[in-house]
Amino acid sequence: MVRRPLWAALAIAVSAFIPRAAVASDTWPGIHAEAFAGRAIKDGRGIVTLTAPYRPDDVRSVPLAADIKLSDGRTIKSVSFVVDMNPSPVAAVFRLGEGRSRARLSTNIRLDQQSDVRIIVEANDGSLYMAEQLVKFAGGQASCSAPPVGDPAEIAANMGKMDFAGVGPRPNGSHQTAQARYALNHPNHTGMVLDPISLLYIPLLMVDRIEARQGDELVFEMTGSITLAQNPVVEFDYVTNGAAEITLSAHDTSGAGWTRSFPIGPAG
Repeated sequence: MVRRPLWAALAIAVSAFIPRAAVASDTWPGIHAEAFAGRAIKDGRGIVTLTAPYRPDDVRSVPLAADIKLSDGRTIKSVSFVVDMNPSPVAAVFRLGEGRSRARLSTNIRLDQQSDVRIIVEANDGSLYMAEQLVKFAGGQASCSAPPVGDPAEIAANMGKMDFAGVGPRPNGSHQTAQARYALNHPNHTGMVLDPISLLYIPLLMVDRIEARQGDELVFEMTGSITLAQNPVVEFDYVTNGAAEITLSAHDTSGAGWTRSFPIGPAG
């Protein structure tokens, strides 16, 4: 079972009540100290490539992607997606199954204002590597306080529905690298949105865990936060192991959970 780190819970609980004017213009030192215990982080050039739009079309759903390649026999332990200026800056932490020295991961995040975004990779020897990029704010309402898109009744009725699709050629055996896209219907309520009718804040209800398994083998487990976009999307790669299905499980802070298995090709 994946447990949300204490620092993530504290960041969500505390930052939701910080007035916007009180947020410092340079929040990275505090994030570094809180989320990474101030550990040394090396320049990630040659290790991790971050892809993000400089000026996104929709600040409610901004794609961030990480391509990671380790050498010298080391493997990837975790990958963190960070948005400095969001109320909950650590958007997601992915922990990969054993033996992965290369990986590609992407997800969509909310952008509350202009911010540096970062990918921090932890190797199995404890080394940390970082890539960063500035992402401009295209204007409009801050996404963490913007209401979910769509009819509330329809959003509630569809919550937990999943979509899964292969990206590129379908694998037909073991030891192949394949890519997939997973989408979950979920409002990912931030706890910072006023209901226009009741004038009360819509309670926080966020996706806090997503797990993918290929047969019994872990592909990834993700710890999420309110910075994940509504209807979270994860694109990931995996090395086929002969299993015919990938099973995706998602959980939110209400205790609700959803699990579904998807075919990925013949066992072999």
